Amino acid sequence: MTEDFLHYAWRYQHFNSNHLQTTQGQNLTILAIGEHNRHAGPDFLNARLWIEDTYWAGNVEVHLKASDWLLHRHEKDPAYANVILHVVLDEDQVIYDPNGERIPCLELRRLLDPQLCSAYYRMLNNNLWIPCQNHWREVKTLSVKLWLERVMVERLEGKTEIVKRFLEFNQGDWEEVCYQLLLRNFGLSVNLDPCEQLARSLPLKLIGRHRDNLLQIEALLFGQAGLLEPDFVEKYPQQLQSEYRFLRQKYGLEPMAASNWKFLRMRPANFPTMRLAQFAVLLYQGSNLFSKILAAQDIEELAHLFRVTLHGYWSEHYTFDKPSTRKLKHLGTSFIELLILNACIPLVFYYGMYTQDTKYCDKALRFLQELPPEANHIIDGWKKLGFEPEDAGQSQALIHLKRMYCDQRQCLHCAVGAAILK
Repeated sequence: MTEDFLHYAWRYQHFNSNHLQTTQGQNLTILAIGEHNRHAGPDFLNARLWIEDTYWAGNVEVHLKASDWLLHRHEKDPAYANVILHVVLDEDQVIYDPNGERIPCLELRRLLDPQLCSAYYRMLNNNLWIPCQNHWREVKTLSVKLWLERVMVERLEGKTEIVKRFLEFNQGDWEEVCYQLLLRNFGLSVNLDPCEQLARSLPLKLIGRHRDNLLQIEALLFGQAGLLEPDFVEKYPQQLQSEYRFLRQKYGLEPMAASNWKFLRMRPANFPTMRLAQFAVLLYQGSNLFSKILAAQDIEELAHLFRVTLHGYWSEHYTFDKPSTRKLKHLGTSFIELLILNACIPLVFYYGMYTQDTKYCDKALRFLQELPPEANHIIDGWKKLGFEPEDAGQSQALIHLKRMYCDQRQCLHCAVGAAILK
């Protein structure tokens, strides 16, 4: 038994509510269960009850054992002074309010449906890929799709937390936020943190002073990344090194440690040297990226902003002093789609939330629907269950559903799980 299950039972009244009585033998009639409180304080607010001939309005607290009230120190918290009913599995201890009055208690152990408890237990304790795997197809398709839409927005709202953090750090400078967010995501999952550290140590405004000089932009990025410290053999990295030494002294810069960057077990195309070189070209090709991202009307226009190709030194190198077969290297379609998914869409969505302009929120959601679904092991798992996402919005929802609900056994907070239990 979990407290979550008791919350669920109270919220949906999944117990025998005929002739209810408190543990003191008082007749109890539930008029309103109250509003589920997801913040600090009692679990359900503004409930309404009849206890014997007295009408009660106040809050309801739910615990497995009545003694949990004392364990959680609710008796010292004024927020719990207006609790009118204590709902528990077992009343192992009598609980009193600050005035010394016994708090009415409803004990659910004998009132819960054994079949419901058994179904929840099986769902909670199986070893299937998702807890409701054997019953997933029983839920109406419309119900599943509506829930996925909600979960998609929930995931997107979670991704906007990083945008919010960057905006506070940069005191409302959206172009700087955009620059930092893009550079962070150029690191993919492996070099995400070093890329963010680099972006914070090298402001966009400083790079802007050298926007017309690709060599200097590269020197600043590679130098601050700590990747220009060795004694190079080839002429181009020597030029970058010399340029950075001058700029470092001019601006009082302090480079990162090169050990922050990961190269092992990576495809050469994803080496941080390649990604930083591509990011330098992106900055060199145009300014005001944030404004352009906001103005984009569709995915194609958005993707066009990130179509960069490396020429010269980087067409025959993946890292310094190690020549490779000559090849024009550009940002691939899948990388650009990831960049749009993890940087541009959260940025546009949060801008709409921040400015209270819903057209940007709608645009971000539309971009999700225009992107193709992702391909990864989680999506493969859903496909095996017969659910194939139609677009990136659905694949994002399915990833979030698996990680935050299925893997965490949060079935009672999932519309699909709750429908199956019903």
